[in-house]
Amino acid sequence: MSLNLPLRSQPESPEIASNGLEFVDLNLVKPEHDAMALAPGDFALKNQLLPLALDGETLVVAMPSLLSLPAVDDLSILVQRPVQAVLADPNLIKLKIEEFFLERILSQLPGEESGIAELDDSTDLADLTKMAGETAVVQMANLIFAQAVRDGASDIHIEPYEREVKVRYRVDGMLMDMMRPPKRMHAALVSRLKILGEMNIAERRLPQDGRIKVTIAGRQIDVRVSIVPTVYGERAVMRILDKGTAMLGLEELGMQTDVLTKYRKLIDIPYGIILATGPTGSGKSTSLYASLQEIWSPTTNILTIEDPVEYQVPGISQIQVRSAIGLTFASGLRSIVRQDPDVIMVGEIRDQETADIAINAALTGHLVFSTLHTNDAAGATTRLLDMGVEPYLVASSLMGVIAQRLLRRVCSNCAEEYMPRQESLEAVNIDPSNIPAGSVFRRGVGCDKCNQTGYKGRQGLYELLLIDEEIRRMTVARQSSNAIKSYAIKTQNMRTLLGEGSLAVLAGKTTPEEVMRVCHRDEF
Repeated sequence: MSLNLPLRSQPESPEIASNGLEFVDLNLVKPEHDAMALAPGDFALKNQLLPLALDGETLVVAMPSLLSLPAVDDLSILVQRPVQAVLADPNLIKLKIEEFFLERILSQLPGEESGIAELDDSTDLADLTKMAGETAVVQMANLIFAQAVRDGASDIHIEPYEREVKVRYRVDGMLMDMMRPPKRMHAALVSRLKILGEMNIAERRLPQDGRIKVTIAGRQIDVRVSIVPTVYGERAVMRILDKGTAMLGLEELGMQTDVLTKYRKLIDIPYGIILATGPTGSGKSTSLYASLQEIWSPTTNILTIEDPVEYQVPGISQIQVRSAIGLTFASGLRSIVRQDPDVIMVGEIRDQETADIAINAALTGHLVFSTLHTNDAAGATTRLLDMGVEPYLVASSLMGVIAQRLLRRVCSNCAEEYMPRQESLEAVNIDPSNIPAGSVFRRGVGCDKCNQTGYKGRQGLYELLLIDEEIRRMTVARQSSNAIKSYAIKTQNMRTLLGEGSLAVLAGKTTPEEVMRVCHRDEF
């Protein structure tokens, strides 16, 4: 070939070598636009064939294995020219195809002049179903899901406005504009989501919730859908529940070694209450799932009651709250206690009734995990007292509280060393004149892998409060959360969320600005 491609004539795979096919390293090759323009995007996505370059009249295509040779022959007929196959890493082929073809397929979807009609209150059910089944609408819905999973999004927002529709993804906790489908497609797209989520597509005046199961790149993804009516049409928000993120072990959560050691001792106790606190989306459920997996054994009986059950965990019996039929946290918890459990997880303590039952379960020999919405670990005790729980019950049942936040990590692909501004360091309690030896400050300059944000992926910040005899005495005396926090910092060497964040900055994992973004409410 006259192409300037990084080829290996003797690749590692014996199957490849025996057939004499060359191997291309896609980390070093950028597919040519003219070559990509020849192949239909949907064909490339379906068959995992990546056009690389033109060698005269011959189209050079990367394929994942010899099993793709029939598809290469089909592509030759489609493009009406000879096609030469080379081999490449299947994961890189998939990644490159999605990068290059998703936008192209989106651009081919019908625009304002299309035959997809606008919906109004007089549109009947048959029209709605027909429009939701339009090829373009189905393809658009599939692409929105596929790109969200590829980008590692946790939520998808479809937002209608007067003259446009925005699709935004929440990636690493931050919302980003991704695409703008034609306004005319909006109602049909929402109807498609309703059909997938088994909702009533004729009801456009009331909020609805549903659940969708989609398979993307061989992985089954659960999607929780919420649709609410707005002035300019229905707004859909979808939470992507990827089982892979829930199955993290304790070591993968990002706890400092000393905190992890203390937390492991805490969850090994036979009875009592352990609380995870923090705002919505701070990773509390993931931490509790990791804790349950850590202590699970064939000799334990673990039951949970959740609203909703986000991830199915093998070996653990999970109950879904159904308020409409009277199955609440409180009523479900009463029944769970009669199921001979060793460990109970309550999705959230929302009221005094649930708190009282959970505490009674802990006092009768069960280990109870739950979550609470407070800013810091010490605030959990005062929050329970505010709910109306008796101080002596809180003091005798609560064993430990872990407060947490999720912090964006510096993108490893575009990270560079730098020196932060003095004010930024002081804001996260780092003394610019006394920086510890071995510290390295890093920031991301922005690249394609992190969508020019400089951050890629997240880790947890953890503030662990262990309940000792003095804190029990302070709880019974109804002392403030600040007094409990000050005591824990002095005697237990507890690090606050801001203290944990400053360690992450000194280790080059994140930036002072990111720590301030997630911690500033707690400290000021």
